[in-house]
Amino acid sequence: MITSREDGYALSTDPDRLDVALVHRWLSTDAYWALGRSRETVERSIRGSLNFAVHDPTGSQVAYARVVTDQATFAWLCDVYVAPAHRGMGLGTWLAGAVRDHLAPYELKRVLLSTLDAHEVYAKAGFAPVPHPEHLMILNPAS
Repeated sequence: MITSREDGYALSTDPDRLDVALVHRWLSTDAYWALGRSRETVERSIRGSLNFAVHDPTGSQVAYARVVTDQATFAWLCDVYVAPAHRGMGLGTWLAGAVRDHLAPYELKRVLLSTLDAHEVYAKAGFAPVPHPEHLMILNPAS
């Protein structure tokens, strides 16, 4: 899937257009949720996910997101990252909306995500707070 905006930004799910080294650098050095993540872990996560990349008009990758899903009942949107120089241009909302639209044909029961500070970005794409967060539980081997 490739879609474009009038300003020349393009979104792709083509794995050959994904700059894995750049994604690793973003996540491991700048994304609060993935600081220190190893290259091997990033590569493994990419292999097991649907990947979305946004490229600027010059073809350089400027944003990334991945989705973990069974393509039948559930999906987890994660590792959403927009390069600092391209923030504030609606790319995060566009990316989240593209993920939503890409997943729509699967008629999933749930698509979840977790965010510390971007609730408004995701709300513009239709995400809402979990109605009963007390129903959710987590298995966290690090605790």
